[in-house]
Amino acid sequence: MKIPLYYSYRNLFARRLTTGLTVLGIGLVVFVFCAVLMMGNGIKQAMVASGYDDNAIIIRKASQNEMSSYIVRDQAGVLESQMEAARGADGKPLVAGELYVVVSLEKRNGSGSVNVVVRGVKPVSLAIRPNIKLTAGRMFTEGLSEVIVGRQAADKFKGAELGGSLKFGQREWRVVGVFEADRSAFESEVWGDVNQMMAAFDRPVVSSMTMKLADPSKFSDLKKRLEGDPRLTVDVKREKEYYADQSYATSTFINILGMVISIIFSFGAVIGAMITMYASVANRSSEIGTLRALGFQRRSILSAFLIESVLLSLAGGLLGLVAASFLSFVTVSTTNWDTFSELAFGFALSTAIVGSALVFSVLMGFFGGFLPAVRAARMNIINALRAE
Repeated sequence: MKIPLYYSYRNLFARRLTTGLTVLGIGLVVFVFCAVLMMGNGIKQAMVASGYDDNAIIIRKASQNEMSSYIVRDQAGVLESQMEAARGADGKPLVAGELYVVVSLEKRNGSGSVNVVVRGVKPVSLAIRPNIKLTAGRMFTEGLSEVIVGRQAADKFKGAELGGSLKFGQREWRVVGVFEADRSAFESEVWGDVNQMMAAFDRPVVSSMTMKLADPSKFSDLKKRLEGDPRLTVDVKREKEYYADQSYATSTFINILGMVISIIFSFGAVIGAMITMYASVANRSSEIGTLRALGFQRRSILSAFLIESVLLSLAGGLLGLVAASFLSFVTVSTTNWDTFSELAFGFALSTAIVGSALVFSVLMGFFGGFLPAVRAARMNIINALRAE
């Protein structure tokens, strides 16, 4: 004979105080678990959203990122003439040589200065990346000390607001526009004319070349030819792949640290669930004896108490998951360990995180309820019926 599922569900409400406290404890652990995974996923999404599958980024061979890369003018000319490059309405190749430098800017809240990416670009850079949308002001004028800033940078740094001015590269740069980029890493950057940036930072070379492909399926041919050309000495990657690699170190560290913290917290939650279930077994000895006398087998008693513990933990998991979902409206910033620059990102919930949180909560319920369930299943019928 099997004990109905309703039996386990009903008993969750018999001891509301202890049940509620256990649910809150498990919910807190799941909240932390989800928050960490959402943070790592948010960093990854912010970086990956900066790239497109139909764009190729070219950097110096063996360079880990744009900051340590350089491409000289002769090489840039060769890269701009590649037949795989898409053409704009004016017939010119959609290829942009860009300068990547890091400067120190002061935070608006007065908490100090942080490193910020300054990117020297060409007007064609916006055509290559259609997710870049000017939301206020205008595009910078080539040949002038003007910049446009990402929305996150405009909100966080002194002088970065529309009409303000920023000082770096021994110049003062006027902010003439603010742009959004689908919450990607570009929103934490400052953009200006590449030629003016090269002069200001005394850089005779660009850091990278970004190419929009006319046919993305030709990427492998382009990569093989350019990386094999002895004149170039470059690495070629899909832009999305490149930015995914850039997020790996930071997101991996956060995920590992968060998992360690969550596992430590989970021991407390498991103990809480175990105490609750042991108390439940002790208070229901006569009930357990009656069930055994009615013919219910030990495995049915074991299953009923395990299911009760899992339902208890699952309720806490759902509570923590709902609470964590509100973090999707929060934007925070951290340091990108690959470039040591400020990166603003949002917490990002995904189906995988929801599934992981529910599995995590079920496991806590299983381990927390297993020993109490075994104790209930092993109770002697006569001793159980004599218990008060």
